[in-house]
Amino acid sequence: MKKILTLVVLCAAWLMPQAQPERVGQAGATELLINTMPRSSGLNGLDIGSTDGIESAMVNPAGVARTTGTELLFSHSRWLVGSDIGVNVFGFSQSLGPDAGTLGLNVNAFSLGDFVRTTVQQPDGQLGTFRMTYFNIGLSYAKKFTDRIHVGTTVRVINQSTPEVAATGVAFDAGIQYRAGVKDRIKLGIALRNVGPTMQFSGDGLAGRVLFQSNNDYTSTVNLPTSTFEIPTVLSMGGSYDFFLGDALTLSTTAAFISNSFYFNQGGIGLALNYKDFVVLRGSFLYEPGIFGEVIGVDGRYNAYTGFATGATFQIPVRNGKLDANGNESFSAFSLDMSYRTTNPFGGTFVFGARIDV
Repeated sequence: MKKILTLVVLCAAWLMPQAQPERVGQAGATELLINTMPRSSGLNGLDIGSTDGIESAMVNPAGVARTTGTELLFSHSRWLVGSDIGVNVFGFSQSLGPDAGTLGLNVNAFSLGDFVRTTVQQPDGQLGTFRMTYFNIGLSYAKKFTDRIHVGTTVRVINQSTPEVAATGVAFDAGIQYRAGVKDRIKLGIALRNVGPTMQFSGDGLAGRVLFQSNNDYTSTVNLPTSTFEIPTVLSMGGSYDFFLGDALTLSTTAAFISNSFYFNQGGIGLALNYKDFVVLRGSFLYEPGIFGEVIGVDGRYNAYTGFATGATFQIPVRNGKLDANGNESFSAFSLDMSYRTTNPFGGTFVFGARIDV
């Protein structure tokens, strides 16, 4: 077991993307970095070792293996309130059996609002508006190899398009979780996300009429070339430790390190107070260089987020008329989840969600 974990850590260190803040803004498909999951975002995505269910597809796909039956997730994000940007999420995971693993599907659809249509001939608009289509779809598979080790992977299709220009790409995620101690109180995780080929925009919107001057001048339609762009690879490592405060309360402490290929490295800590799985309260802080700056820019923050996040879960057990493996009455669960991340400027980011476990 120790040899396996050592090998995983060494491979992760070798694959670790180097933090390159001078490359901020040079990656594309950065929507892959937006945490749209209501529970995980309340911990700033630091729950790399403890995340479970279909939410794990956003942080560490290994956690998908902890789906015990069928799970459905719906969420809506108000991203940077005041920007009129929203994200709708649907997630589904299904256990295939004790030894067959778990399949998961998650869809993230971005609503970016209306844009004024302009052309070279009419740069001031007056041509109406158009909408952009941004979405990504992830298919996950995760497996429980032992009671302590879970491994998972996600293949994600990325699409960005306007009515006349589009770019499509693919990204791969992989992760592992390890649990130990009484009641699995120690949880560790490593995840490598957004590994894939470059993307490039193409389409009729890049076609233009060009005048070729020669003995016989003529015009022709040509496709203007565009540069390729990389997607933002991220390596995350984190863990958590549970303190059992009697029979009803559990206090979970979380810490994680995030290495970004197109941004500063980040690190954070979080707390979650759980009352019998009925109510969970979360709080966290994610640090990066310049996070305490008053303004965004070279001498301040590079990020609208100011580091703090909070969240809560309210869960209701529902009898499902079944018996568990020990012959006891089994329950399904319905939960409402929410989170808030502070920003400056804008009014923060809210995520609201509902989750059904059958």
